[in-house]
Amino acid sequence: MPETASTTRAPDALLPSLAPLLHDWLPRQRWFAGKGRRVTGFTLEAATELLPLDGTGPGLLHLLVRVEQPSRPPGTPTDCYQLLLGVRNQLPPRLAPALLGRIRQGPLAGRAVYEGLRDPRLAGLLYERLRTPGRTGPLRFHATTELPAALAPRVLDTEQSNSSLVYGDSYILKIFRRVSPGANPDLELPLALAGAGCARVPAPVAWFESGAATLGVLQPYLRDSRDGWRLALDALAEGREFTGEARDLGRATAEVHLSLAKALPTRRLDRAETEQVAAAMDRRLHAAAQAVPALLPHVPGLRAVFAAASGAVGGDVVQRIHGDLHLGQTLRGADGGWAVIDFEGEPAKPLDERRSPQPTVRDVAGMLRSFDYAARTHRPWNAEWAARCREAYCTGYAEVAGADPRADPALLRAYETDKAVYEVVYEARHRPDWLPVPMSAIERLSTTP
Repeated sequence: MPETASTTRAPDALLPSLAPLLHDWLPRQRWFAGKGRRVTGFTLEAATELLPLDGTGPGLLHLLVRVEQPSRPPGTPTDCYQLLLGVRNQLPPRLAPALLGRIRQGPLAGRAVYEGLRDPRLAGLLYERLRTPGRTGPLRFHATTELPAALAPRVLDTEQSNSSLVYGDSYILKIFRRVSPGANPDLELPLALAGAGCARVPAPVAWFESGAATLGVLQPYLRDSRDGWRLALDALAEGREFTGEARDLGRATAEVHLSLAKALPTRRLDRAETEQVAAAMDRRLHAAAQAVPALLPHVPGLRAVFAAASGAVGGDVVQRIHGDLHLGQTLRGADGGWAVIDFEGEPAKPLDERRSPQPTVRDVAGMLRSFDYAARTHRPWNAEWAARCREAYCTGYAEVAGADPRADPALLRAYETDKAVYEVVYEARHRPDWLPVPMSAIERLSTTP
């Protein structure tokens, strides 16, 4: 496909005309990371007409917009967001829920602007663009295989920090909303795993980018699979054990870790680096206790957990890992096999940190916390169910990895504690009713020898 103009007809006037709509719409989006902080302005990084805005038909405008929020933590860069906006003279009633508003001035004055991914015609256009590798202005499109034409799109409305489209129940496109320079791990790691022959992760078949930033990744859609979180909840509701599934999931996790170690560099932590890891956990605990006073009585016991990890000899191998592993990031197929998805890591953390090598026990700790969360949804709380799942998961992991994550209890406990501290802050801010879940772990981890 030939290269097209990278900007709209009046780029300098575009953003001021959109700003009033963005001020209202952006903070209400699930994927907007700056909630609770005042938005003072926007900077346009790039504007691309994926479908020209001329005529009466819909246009598709791709924007990279930097959001200015002076109250953000000192020294942190402003967030850049990827927007795909539809533009029409008249919005059909079926698209009314996607409306941002009508522009009053500038090059698009009088036109309706809406969330373009909600328009099947525009979502289909994005897929067709992925089928034809090449450039459109600053955007570059890549594909590893020939893709079928004319697959009907639908938006996934599950709660997530990005946006996803399913095409014909064959492929899923994840569109990264918060964009940072550098390869996104959700592209980088699945590509590496595919190269290493790991079948536990769907291999990317297409993606698009701008500069060094990954914007979206297309992968096979595992339509006959169910996510591990829902399967665990079903087992609890039916009074069933989940240890067999947990053991198999541990084996699958170990396969992914071994493949990542084969495909990408590894190294060993020295004593000083181990101490730095524990010190960073201690700093996060201090900040969390200031934000959530319920943590304060447990701080001495939690600090002792981190001190024990700091006193370890060192020498732990670090490598690329998933970075945000929990039951919701896993899928179990009709054949009983597990797949691991969503390698982006914790979106709130800087990209460089998410791409840094980590001990594999960090992923293990995340999954152990997830079993606790699942058990807490059951009434009465089934702590024994969670404990059995945790043991089965670690056993399965050891069977494949050749090393038991429980063999380094100080480091595993420190990562589980660090995760629970993070959960306390998250739940206090976003889901106060869930705060007892991580607090129960805090009580256990701060008092159990």
